[in-house]
Amino acid sequence: MRGFNYKKAVQALNYLAIKSGGSLNKMKAIKLIWLSDRYHLRKYGRLITGDSYFALPNGPVPSATRDVLENSPFLGDIATEYAADFLSGIDKYTYKSISECNLKVFSKTDIDCLEVVFGKFAKFDHFKLSDISHLFPEWKRYESALNKRLSSRFEILDDDFFENINEESGLFNDTVDDIMLSKQVYTESKNILACL
Repeated sequence: MRGFNYKKAVQALNYLAIKSGGSLNKMKAIKLIWLSDRYHLRKYGRLITGDSYFALPNGPVPSATRDVLENSPFLGDIATEYAADFLSGIDKYTYKSISECNLKVFSKTDIDCLEVVFGKFAKFDHFKLSDISHLFPEWKRYESALNKRLSSRFEILDDDFFENINEESGLFNDTVDDIMLSKQVYTESKNILACL
């Protein structure tokens, strides 16, 4: 999953913080981004952020989006400066919005999916969201290796996001036809990008 869109990632983090009253726990934000990306991919054949995902002990993590929150040097100057205009760290675990959200970076479906996921999952704290994430196939695949500490992280396979799961929200249990269509759209767009 390549093609990270730092503007969308920053604005998604900003949007979620604003929706949460102005600030948000970083791990909770990461989980809400993951759920939003997963939901959008299954519905429309693309991720909102275009991030690369890794399975870590606390669940799936969008790698570059996490870099935004951690002000990582891996992010690059342009993305770092952009993020600094909208987000500010409060402490090691919490960040806040410092500017109005620029919704123009999103498509209508991006916003719809962020809204749906926020509506279903914002009631949970970061620990509960981590527990929920451990039920999903993209984390379960690496559970044993993570528990044995064979590595601190494993890159998530694209196909695992298309796997159905029966969990409380009901957002991730689609028909075979719907999943196949979204997967086809995603695969074709990935192949086009590879040719460019």
